[in-house]
Amino acid sequence: MTASVRLAALHAARTLARAMEVGRVAWPLVLAASAACVAPQALAQAQAGASAAPRQVVSLSAAATEELTQDLLIVTLQADKEGSQAAEVQAGLKQMMETALQEARKAAQPPGLTVRTGSYSVQPRYNQQGKVNGWQGQAQLVLEGTDTARIAQVAGRITQLNVVQVSYGLSRALREQRESELTSQAIARFRQRAQQIALDFGAKGYTLGEVSVSSTEPGFEARPYMLQAMRAKTVMAADAPLPVEPGKGVLSVGVNGQIVLLP
Repeated sequence: MTASVRLAALHAARTLARAMEVGRVAWPLVLAASAACVAPQALAQAQAGASAAPRQVVSLSAAATEELTQDLLIVTLQADKEGSQAAEVQAGLKQMMETALQEARKAAQPPGLTVRTGSYSVQPRYNQQGKVNGWQGQAQLVLEGTDTARIAQVAGRITQLNVVQVSYGLSRALREQRESELTSQAIARFRQRAQQIALDFGAKGYTLGEVSVSSTEPGFEARPYMLQAMRAKTVMAADAPLPVEPGKGVLSVGVNGQIVLLP
């Protein structure tokens, strides 16, 4: 090996040694600098988590109710006809319904009294051997409205039809009116109760969370129209009103939800 080659090899070895020495010093410095950058961020996150207090959520409900008298009367009258031929039955039903409609339309005055036709059917009648031995038909007339006195009077005058059903309900106008007022009352009670709960817990106040408002179908007392009363209609005077009596029920509006107490 020549002198020049030996000198080149010695120079390369010294350069490698210096690079290794520099590497041993530089890597710890890099790691230390990285740790210095990461530490404040972790500390800030930890402090933020420690300072965030848990949300104090309270569930509660309030309601407003009112007893209502049913104001919607529905009377169903029915014409019945039997005969040997279907055409005969249809003609008889038509005549009976036209007469009844003419009488009912005289007094019609919506929404106090509305008149409409109901179901209509003509069916064969069978004997014990399963053969057709005649025809029978039914046609219905419905009187509906809030003027119960007028409806009862008209139903009593239509003597050619039989009363088959009398029912009461709550008119849409009355229901919407009372629901609106009950909703305001229920919300006011909810807010009042929420304020009191916040005060009892020592909170400065509250904020609303998820809240729902709902109303219940009124459960009314049944006022069945007895069969004896239906039959008595046939012996009443022509202008005698139909005996009816409405029931009562409770309409309710409820508010359910959550509040978040303010520390």
